[in-house]
Amino acid sequence: MMVGFTGLGSLPGTDYPAAVRMTFDRVPELPYLPELPARGPWAGLVGRGLGLLAGLGAELVAGEWVLGTAGVDQRRARQTWRDDLEVLEEHAQGYSGRFKLQVAGPWTLAASTGVAHVGRVLADGGARRDLAGALAEGVGEVLSELSRRLPGIELVLQVDEPSLPAVAAGAVPTPGGYFRHRAVDLPEIAAHLSLLTAEAGRRGLAVASAVHCCAPGLPIAAMLTGGRDGAGFGAVCLDQDLLTGADLDVLAGAVESGSQLWLGCVPTTDGSGIPTVDQVRTRVLRLVDRLAVGGALADRLVLTPACGLAGYAPPAASRVFEVLARAAAQVSEELAGSH
Repeated sequence: MMVGFTGLGSLPGTDYPAAVRMTFDRVPELPYLPELPARGPWAGLVGRGLGLLAGLGAELVAGEWVLGTAGVDQRRARQTWRDDLEVLEEHAQGYSGRFKLQVAGPWTLAASTGVAHVGRVLADGGARRDLAGALAEGVGEVLSELSRRLPGIELVLQVDEPSLPAVAAGAVPTPGGYFRHRAVDLPEIAAHLSLLTAEAGRRGLAVASAVHCCAPGLPIAAMLTGGRDGAGFGAVCLDQDLLTGADLDVLAGAVESGSQLWLGCVPTTDGSGIPTVDQVRTRVLRLVDRLAVGGALADRLVLTPACGLAGYAPPAASRVFEVLARAAAQVSEELAGSH
């Protein structure tokens, strides 16, 4: 097996057919349904996520999403999902292989969305449950539709949770900014995420899953643990520059137990440009040495950008994928030659 590579979701511009073509052309091993946040607030991480809620309305009020009546922007988000699936079906007819869908997770949505009388959803246990359940059902509907439209695909679900560490640490500010929301206990965090990882099985679908977080402090072990105590993901996707020694210890054990590591090895926020293939290969191999898991990593490592590519020009986003493809091939050779 070889080291894989993929993108994480967002791409630049507003031309959706072109974005779909890019993911199939540049990421042939694991293409995905791209997100184009430049299309409007209904197409960004939170708005797109709220567009999936089954039976739960939301509206955009003075720049903030609020649960309640289904507003015009949520309706646009839902229509955008339908349009995007149509474009995908046209482009991917006859495709067989792995295909990835990205969605905002329940904790990032709860930290970013308001609800009447209590401020944010995060402050209300009942609202948190309702949102997580509605999201899981809506995601399940999209997974079922993807399987129906493209019967040859092997689905992968990526759940984006940039706010989860802050939720767990009690670091999410209240709407006024003067206070912080109370920390949510890890068992509840894992339980709400497990609704997403279990939904596909409930529908008779075989779907691999990964949780992506580009903030430090993700509770990695709880994300990868199955059963009653964990979220049940098969992979974690993390920014390489944010990993601590303790994180690496947990990851080493997880990889040896069969979990995948999706490694955000191309920085996307420092403005210093796209690293060379040589630089990416070197930094990945340095981390592989620190993990010290032998050959176990060879077929469990996927290289990614650290975060989305919406801020890049289209040629630069294409270049990131080229760098990842060549670096993944070279890391594969190194791992094969060392065992």
